Amino acid sequence: MKILCISLGCDKNLVDSENMLGLLRKDGYEFTDDEAQADIILINTCCFIGDAKEESINTILEMAQWKTEGTCKALIVTGCLAQRYQQEIIDEIPEVDAVLGTTSYMEVSRVLGNVLKGQRENVFRSIDELPDDEAERIVTTGGYYSFLKIAEGCDKRCTYCIIPSLRGRYRSVPMERLLEEARSLAEQGVRELILVAQETTLYGVDLYGEKALPRLLRELCKISGIQWIRIQYCYPEEITEELIDVMAEEEKICHYLDIPIQHASDRILKRMGRKATQEGLRKIIGRLRERIPDIALRTTLISGFPGETEEDHEILMEFVDDMEFERLGVFAYSQEEDTPAASFPDQIPQELKEERRDEVMELQQEIAFEKSEAMVGRVLEVMIEGKVADENAYVGRTYMDSPGVDGLLFVNTDLDLMSGDFVRVKVTGAAEYDLIGEVYEENE
Repeated sequence: MKILCISLGCDKNLVDSENMLGLLRKDGYEFTDDEAQADIILINTCCFIGDAKEESINTILEMAQWKTEGTCKALIVTGCLAQRYQQEIIDEIPEVDAVLGTTSYMEVSRVLGNVLKGQRENVFRSIDELPDDEAERIVTTGGYYSFLKIAEGCDKRCTYCIIPSLRGRYRSVPMERLLEEARSLAEQGVRELILVAQETTLYGVDLYGEKALPRLLRELCKISGIQWIRIQYCYPEEITEELIDVMAEEEKICHYLDIPIQHASDRILKRMGRKATQEGLRKIIGRLRERIPDIALRTTLISGFPGETEEDHEILMEFVDDMEFERLGVFAYSQEEDTPAASFPDQIPQELKEERRDEVMELQQEIAFEKSEAMVGRVLEVMIEGKVADENAYVGRTYMDSPGVDGLLFVNTDLDLMSGDFVRVKVTGAAEYDLIGEVYEENE
């Protein structure tokens, strides 16, 4: 029987989807990308903000039609939307045969077997459990890079965020399990590991009584075949000198750090439940740039948080202008039910939230363009991701670019290259977020 798997939301969710695919392959199922050929449809959902929730609901309703009008025999819904709105899905979408919570996805094969026998099943284990590691993941990212989820859940309790209620308390994955998984990925041809979690900086505190991310990184660097290691989701106030030292000393670790700060006004940061202050942010960013001069910093911000004044917005704009982040994204605040911020009395009109978001992004575009132009003439190592159709050109990424969220480098060359190859490229041109270059010959 053929399964269509649709994975929505973040890369952490994608790891769960890949684990489910591994379990299903182990039990003899095959896979398809075509709804019309699918005997089973599996949807791993997201509901972090309103847009993600809407996408998940629309996808479920669209795929439900294949139950009533097509050849689909089983429709299974998992992930954050399933965890958050389990009863609503069960009651209001009868085409759904099974609903699995965020820690129950490892039961997908057993549940599917029962569904195909005519049973309807819904499984919700404690969200504070750490799912078992029972099968080899099926990497769906092209084979040359992969995400390594080092922890589950979060203890931060930011006032705008629903994640702790859906994913539970912070649980680190044991280091030996992560190293075994990383070795397996390397043996499958993965060249770049991207470390993800709701927060990577606190890795190991619950298991080892200390921040063990630096130790994990040093062990991962020893794995043959892995060429790049990228770190995402670092809370700035948790970044230690030891972590900075490891990044500076280990050649395999990309000089790239994702530090979602959300805002720069101390008043708004406090209302968000964040521990950082603008002074602390400036200090850690300054330290990172001092210790690792070529570091690329990515951040995400929220515009229009309840109570944000024009003065708060101007503080954020000034901070973005001063810090000159290499990569930056902005979300208009999403009023999520069951979060403290949703009940704050001073909500901002949607139009104003979006207007402020657009102002920050316009400023960032100017910064990004200047930084891209400054790259012209530099020689960079590039991972090839694919070929441009009908041209002697390839698409690649530098150490400054995480897949799916950052820019690209277009490489002009007559060489025959493969996805996953690393080549040295001289940058010859720049756009707002992307670069253009040519393969660099050493004798140049």
